[in-house]
Amino acid sequence: MASSNSTSHPELAQLICRRLGLPLGNSSIITLPSGELSVTFHESVREADVYIVATASSDETGTNGALMDPHFPYARQDKKDKSRAPITAKLVANMLVRGAGIDHVITMDLHASQIQGFFDIPLYAEPTMLQYLRETMGQEIRNAVIVSPDAGGAKRASSMAAALDLDFALFHKERKKANEIARMVLVGNVEGKTAILIDDMADTCGTLALAAKHLLSGGAKTVLALVTHGILSGPALKVLGESQIEKLIVTNSIPQRAHRDGCARLREIDVSHVLAEAVRRSHYGESVSALFHVVPFTPATRLDYAQSADDAVKAKVPIMLNNGQVVNV
Repeated sequence: MASSNSTSHPELAQLICRRLGLPLGNSSIITLPSGELSVTFHESVREADVYIVATASSDETGTNGALMDPHFPYARQDKKDKSRAPITAKLVANMLVRGAGIDHVITMDLHASQIQGFFDIPLYAEPTMLQYLRETMGQEIRNAVIVSPDAGGAKRASSMAAALDLDFALFHKERKKANEIARMVLVGNVEGKTAILIDDMADTCGTLALAAKHLLSGGAKTVLALVTHGILSGPALKVLGESQIEKLIVTNSIPQRAHRDGCARLREIDVSHVLAEAVRRSHYGESVSALFHVVPFTPATRLDYAQSADDAVKAKVPIMLNNGQVVNV
């Protein structure tokens, strides 16, 4: 088995390799004057299972090629919502599988359930998020309510509410156009409670900020937001800083170093243990479905306790060897 990194998220690649007790593959990536990338492998991957973090290559004759892409791009373009609009999510999936020589793609918390049919290893951040809430909130979690910022995320949020034995609320929202909300209506009781917004991604943070405002108007004591993919594009950090959200917690599916430096409210959860265990199970032909419900490592590494992802890489955290044994190094 071999693991290789792209330029997009080297910290996550290092964390995954550390969990597995494997060295990161020896490769180099050069940006040419034209802006194109030139990738060179400095070791043979012939007859190996190659796992690539956030990029793909089919020029070598590895037995299997796998792409670890926790945040799948174009996930919101999953249906034909207007005339002559393409289903770009399906196009990207076809490009990866048919054009790039990828045998399977490991993703996390896809935006829409129908996209799961495009891939064979869709993972979920829910078990890790549940563990985070239980460990950081303690008994205070009994006075919390789980909130979905829209009807589309109701299933995700209600699942977490059921797992925590908490009440559930949701917003009905109407959009005039992309990233611009016309109206939000809260359905459910949040009075006197800590409202925890649950979503799969935070882009411009407009939805979360408006939801927080309505929640506090509805009597919520405080508002937290727990999101899998922290895209945080455009004015997101400014919107978050001016919002009434006490804390935004995201996973490290996307690099957060620059965002974290620019926003004191941002926290980060490490999901490398989930990805690493998916790799190990895939390599040895074991079932991956167990990861839908349990956290493979205890305790999970929380990057909000470290100064940076680099610190987490250097920290003494549990890793899993090829035989499945968990050790501390």
